[in-house]
Amino acid sequence: MLTTRFANGAPNWIDVTTSDIDGTRSFYGGLFGWQFQSAGPDSGGYGFFQLDGRTVAGGAPTTPDQAPPAWTVYFQSEDAQATAKAAEQAHGRVLFQPMDVMGQGHMAVLADQAGVPFGIWQPGQTKGVDVASEPGTLCWVELYTPDIAAAAAFYHQVLGLETSAVPFPGGTYTCVNPADGGDDAMFGGIVPLADDPSEAGGGGPYWLPYFEVEDTDAVVDKVQQLGGKVRMPATTVEGVGRMAKFTDPYGARFAVIRSESQQG
Repeated sequence: MLTTRFANGAPNWIDVTTSDIDGTRSFYGGLFGWQFQSAGPDSGGYGFFQLDGRTVAGGAPTTPDQAPPAWTVYFQSEDAQATAKAAEQAHGRVLFQPMDVMGQGHMAVLADQAGVPFGIWQPGQTKGVDVASEPGTLCWVELYTPDIAAAAAFYHQVLGLETSAVPFPGGTYTCVNPADGGDDAMFGGIVPLADDPSEAGGGGPYWLPYFEVEDTDAVVDKVQQLGGKVRMPATTVEGVGRMAKFTDPYGARFAVIRSESQQG
């Protein structure tokens, strides 16, 4: 489970880039109750989504010549420069070189061996998101990739992540946790891209963030009312929870889950 007891290699930040920051504010505000706070006049439009005064994500505008709207998952690094170098040595790429972010920390955006973008955040004054695994906040991440073994090797070399096979309806699920974290520190999984029915039309490998919700079916209805699209309808997985996958009105992919562990 994701927590704010951040460990090296675990997700500690997330943000969405969008072609319409005002529309994105309206969409996620209507869906999760988030409010948007600008990071200031020198931030290039970047800001923070907050829930009850606690930061849950970031958001920034993009231009047509930049990457398409998307959610980016950031993983904690104790040394952003060293992690970027490790990514290159593991046949990944550095998309945005490590840089200081107004004294709050150092960030970079990398790509893994399959070309999937992900971020790293070296904490400074800002350690990461203020809350996780509560309704309306990040609770899980999944990597959809064509080669699980290659992905596992890459993230082990770059972030020290460990994987384990967990029994799952119809087979096994490859879980991911930080080094020395054990099962209690699992924060995500690695999934064959071919097993994602919503990707039948293509789109390539990607990291998918999951947000905890109280009622998955109600969120499905709300997403459509707000102009988003359903990529996978509400589906119950025994022992896990009830989940659904979407794109927001601008094309950023995300998912929600009513975790079984949250059900009373």
